Amino acid sequence: MGSTADADPNLASLFLVASDEAFSASTVTILIIIILIQLLMTAITSGSETAYFSLSAKDITYLKTKETGSARQTIRLLDHPKMLLATILIGNNFINISIVITMKLLMDKLLPGLDGPSLFIVNAVVVTFLLVLFGEVLPKVYATQNNMRMALFAAPVLHVLSGIFRPVSKVLVSSTNYIEQRIGSKPAAAMSGKDFEHAIELTVGHTATKQEVNIFKGILKFSNITVTQIMRTRMDVGSIPYEATFPEVQKIAIELGYSRMPVYKDSLDKIVGIIHTKDFLPHMDEVNFDWHVLLRQAYFVHEGKLIEDLLKEFQQKRIHFAVVVDEFGGTSGIVTLEDIMEEIIGEIKDEFDDDEHQFKRIDENNYIFEGKTLINDVCRITGLSPDTFEDVREESDSIAGLVLELSGKFPAVNETISYQNYDFTVLNLDKMRIQRVKISINRPAGENPE
Repeated sequence: MGSTADADPNLASLFLVASDEAFSASTVTILIIIILIQLLMTAITSGSETAYFSLSAKDITYLKTKETGSARQTIRLLDHPKMLLATILIGNNFINISIVITMKLLMDKLLPGLDGPSLFIVNAVVVTFLLVLFGEVLPKVYATQNNMRMALFAAPVLHVLSGIFRPVSKVLVSSTNYIEQRIGSKPAAAMSGKDFEHAIELTVGHTATKQEVNIFKGILKFSNITVTQIMRTRMDVGSIPYEATFPEVQKIAIELGYSRMPVYKDSLDKIVGIIHTKDFLPHMDEVNFDWHVLLRQAYFVHEGKLIEDLLKEFQQKRIHFAVVVDEFGGTSGIVTLEDIMEEIIGEIKDEFDDDEHQFKRIDENNYIFEGKTLINDVCRITGLSPDTFEDVREESDSIAGLVLELSGKFPAVNETISYQNYDFTVLNLDKMRIQRVKISINRPAGENPE
């Protein structure tokens, strides 16, 4: 019994040592996991700073066309750039401080034999290496080459951090604004589109014709216009069914008068190719000619694509015609090289164009448009800024769609819907389609149309 009693303290001490070692090992593992998570967080915040503030206007316009949650969060963050930068900097500093503290605890466990100064030097070297490599160099290099991907990936994290650090960020932004006002250093105000247009008129207006000034303005707006703003909607697309006979194809081509037409199976959402009328001219006398051998491959573009990029693709591929599709792959309409060029040089008219068919100018403040006319074209014809109805147009591209958005219901004939200085009167309806709309512009005194 005596020997057993003597053994009990030894067993207890061995158990305590084993327990301490197991606890120490699990603590080290937990600390390493925490540090890895912290390094990932500091990489995200550091890389997001480079990613977000290197996004071009073209990238932001593309993000606005996306319907994903990350894209919407990214746009909301970019709407307040100062708050975004404050959130990134505050979050990054908090994470870096937590890394230093956690690394100190880990070093105490891994290197218990080192004295205070030596442990401090080792800790400083290791932390500096990790923060520079994983918290600065690698994420920023990646973000520079993949700014869009990094911005979308970091959006959920920054959205959470912005909520956590909002009070601190507001104080920091307010302090910065106060200091800027006190020292008289104000950020350069970004010039609006109207300011640029006014500058163009002042610079070249006295030496250039009105048409040349409008071309300069068209070039200015060109980089921010999307395909959906200038395309011909699917209701106005002249197309040919795949099952049609050659005589029927000839008849359709003569009636429409187009040089290029899409060919579809079953519905316009299943376009199988493009037919050029010049290709079947040598076969006009062949009644049973199989015209399908003349089909050319259709070129498809997304409706959110910028026309600046589309113009480059048209030049590279040597094509003049593209089919516009929506996010579900359905056909939204078509866009041609002529549509793109008209955004710079204005309306291009040929012997087949009929001005009365598109719009009628009553006087400088009153116009009648077909409901299908694009809002972008209405603004150009009436001399309004292209972003005049940006806040209320929602997803509408045509003047009829704009009237429906403003009304909130289907209007009656001769009903007038007003928005700011503009009155929209519905003149004609065809079942559930607005055919013609009268626009009356109540211009301020002294203001002349462009």
